[in-house]
Amino acid sequence: MEFASTIELPVWFVVLAGLLAAIGLIDRLLTPAVRWFLRRRVNRAIEELNTRLQLKIRPFGLTRRQVLIDRLAHDPEVVRAAEDYAKEENTLIEVAMDKAGRYAREIVPAFSAYIYFRVGIRIARGLSQALYRVRLGYSDVDALREVDPDATVVFVINHRSNMDYVLVTYLASASAALSYAVGEWARIPVLQTLIRATGAYFIRRDARNRLYRRVLARYVGMATEAGVTQAIFPEGGLSRDGLIRPVKLGLLSYIVSSHDPDSHDIVFIPVGLNYDRVLEDRSLVAEIMGKPPPVSTRQKTWKTLGFLAKNLRLRVLGRWHRFGYACVSFGTPVSLNKFLAANGIPGRMSLDKDEKPAVMQALGEHLMAEVGKVIPALPVSLVAFALIEAGEDGIDLLSLKSEVNSLIDRLRDRHAHVHIPHADRDYEVTVGLRMLQLRHIVTSSEDGILHIVPGEEPLVAYYANSIRHLF
Repeated sequence: MEFASTIELPVWFVVLAGLLAAIGLIDRLLTPAVRWFLRRRVNRAIEELNTRLQLKIRPFGLTRRQVLIDRLAHDPEVVRAAEDYAKEENTLIEVAMDKAGRYAREIVPAFSAYIYFRVGIRIARGLSQALYRVRLGYSDVDALREVDPDATVVFVINHRSNMDYVLVTYLASASAALSYAVGEWARIPVLQTLIRATGAYFIRRDARNRLYRRVLARYVGMATEAGVTQAIFPEGGLSRDGLIRPVKLGLLSYIVSSHDPDSHDIVFIPVGLNYDRVLEDRSLVAEIMGKPPPVSTRQKTWKTLGFLAKNLRLRVLGRWHRFGYACVSFGTPVSLNKFLAANGIPGRMSLDKDEKPAVMQALGEHLMAEVGKVIPALPVSLVAFALIEAGEDGIDLLSLKSEVNSLIDRLRDRHAHVHIPHADRDYEVTVGLRMLQLRHIVTSSEDGILHIVPGEEPLVAYYANSIRHLF
């Protein structure tokens, strides 16, 4: 009996089999080795980076996104919320769990230290410096250095513009990688991928779904417990009139609810920022005047991008000027443990339903008061304040300089930070007035009297209001 025989195979079959074999070899042998090599290099880079950062990158931020999604979707509190949702909606628990999983995928970021520091920071620095003369105002350096390295740090910021994310990320990049809650305005292709890679997470601002809120609360709680450095805007949205808005307790309550003083403290760092020109100022003021019809978040986003494109074109043509100064100040850190102890709540914050709202409200108001103290006064805000005080009669240039000089003295008596370019108070007035005149907001009559252009009073008040609380 002969066992030797010849089998003929088509060439295409041999090629296909060889290709599949090569793919299998790469998948089983080469890919794991390459992943291990890259992971090892990334870990070394992060270790080196952590030696330079005051607030270290925590392991939670480096965990694979799918792992975090699974942990969040199967968290005991989320499972209980899904069970309640299934009962309320008279649906299967599997359907509720699937919905919780979708919410988790929507919320959880995909942080990449490389993209954050090599791409995100460069974009933030380039965009900030292209649009503004960026300045660091007051900073309580000694107090910031004494923050417990094991504490969870949360930057608490007033909300003036969508540029706030970019500006604070740039100025805080030497100390920390910040994780933001970003609204649905940024959920557009490509941009949302980059935003997720910088550690930001998307939230639905007006969500009333209790299951969604529980998933969001647990993600924020998990990040806080893991020591992730976060940044929040307690006002909940952009100021429409320039004044500090009443505090909203959503994200703040999620952060505090996860507090365990036996594990670590939560430290809030007040951040105050101000601009000589807010990119969205006319749109914001128009909203409170009731002028424009309601527009979607996507329309607002495209309008903002169109505005940036227009200014980029002017820059290329050499007919563009930067939008004045943008300044950020960092205040004295606020320890949650010390705040609770000062309010007679030692130890773990175990409050009943009647006590907790009052304590949270007190904390929120205290933090926003600390933020308000460090909001810097800039040339446009000072000139705008003086013009509003002058009223309809207007004011001449010499009197304007005298009034602004008086305002600066009053602010300094209150220990407020005033940014004076080149330490020249006359120049302070010159650059502030020039910005308003270039935008045709303020005009000068033949006799030299400065007036607010009719109809522009709300816009001037918007800038004056940014420092009104300091008086």
